[in-house]
Amino acid sequence: MLAARASTARNIQRIARSFATAVDTAGVKVASVNYNQPTSSVTVLVKAGSRFETKDGVANALKNFAFKSTAKRSAIGTVRESELYGGVLSASLGREYLALSAEFLRGDEPFFVDLLTSFITSAKFTRHEFEEYVLRLIEADTEAAVENPTSRAIDVAHSLAFRSGLGKSLFAPAHNSLTVADVKAFASSSFTKGNVAVLGTGIDQSTLSSLVEKAFASAPSASTTSSTSPTSYFGGETRLQSHHGPQTVFIGFGTTGSPSASLAALSAHLSPAPSVKWSKGISSIATGIPEGTSVQTVYLPYSDASLFGLLVQGSTAAGVKEAGKVAVQALKASASGLKEEDLKRAIAKAKFNAASASDNREGLVAALGSKILGGSDVTLESSFSSLDALNTSTFSKATSSLLASKPTYVVVGDAHALPFADELGL
Repeated sequence: MLAARASTARNIQRIARSFATAVDTAGVKVASVNYNQPTSSVTVLVKAGSRFETKDGVANALKNFAFKSTAKRSAIGTVRESELYGGVLSASLGREYLALSAEFLRGDEPFFVDLLTSFITSAKFTRHEFEEYVLRLIEADTEAAVENPTSRAIDVAHSLAFRSGLGKSLFAPAHNSLTVADVKAFASSSFTKGNVAVLGTGIDQSTLSSLVEKAFASAPSASTTSSTSPTSYFGGETRLQSHHGPQTVFIGFGTTGSPSASLAALSAHLSPAPSVKWSKGISSIATGIPEGTSVQTVYLPYSDASLFGLLVQGSTAAGVKEAGKVAVQALKASASGLKEEDLKRAIAKAKFNAASASDNREGLVAALGSKILGGSDVTLESSFSSLDALNTSTFSKATSSLLASKPTYVVVGDAHALPFADELGL
């Protein structure tokens, strides 16, 4: 056991050193971590998330234009060449950035870096692709979000919590007036070197930097990067009728400023997820909620704000109400103060969550994306040191301050039967 712990510590230290800095390469930020694994990945991050969009839904449209025609390849050419290399391409949209990713066999990075960056430097944005493919993808994204209670609740919660900026939806309105000209204009303002960062795994930093420098040699530079007004937190309550999926309630609170170690520890403390498979877990939420219901902690940190909450779901409105009461009681109890042992357990769990995110590409992008784009320190050591600095007093003060703000409360399901915020003790 001691040997295993020592090995884990060495792995964490190696990861932290690998992400010590985001190197500026010809105006583009580059970071890479290399475990000498047989596969590699490259993710191009663009400061083109929904908070920066100029028209509702245009960021989602830009995401769905990924891997279409460029000056170097047609859409079908991109697919065929990628399959010849055995690679996997994907695109995802967040509120702060658009992520274009490629996963492939080690050694094939020259082709995939060129493929990803060609979209940034020479995308054609043809009208026929927009009308025949992109519009359908936009509609599919919107329909899927509406039919998924979790996605819908969290998306609406952002709107209530932050209104503009981070409050903008990741999805286009059901009836939108987007045009290919809107997408071109948004891409033109977003696709500049200052708005781009490249994150690699399984690839040497110097190799990735060299490829990036070559790929972006002709890319336009900009004196300023995409920006919005500083985020403010508001909160609010709304009820959405839905016949899809489980009865859902989101109980949330927001903060402004840099991500908080206290919120990371609070999320870990309240999480009812068990440490042993098939067990129930020992948190007060896990032991108190009725059968057929679930409670999930949600912690979403951004560059200048965070959204924390508890997602309560169940098959019946009555069960959700009971589980919601348990969740709110547990949250309030945390503000009253934790025992030293409980805080120590929460900090260890939060550290593990941060370290385990470094084991895969998706986790790395989620944990490091906004930091790399901002050019800030991206080590695990910085996250660990902020968690180690917590004590029962600072934790209690931060949690009390969180609860003093107006809650963000969203109901999705049977809006007539699901509880109101005050019925849960908020």
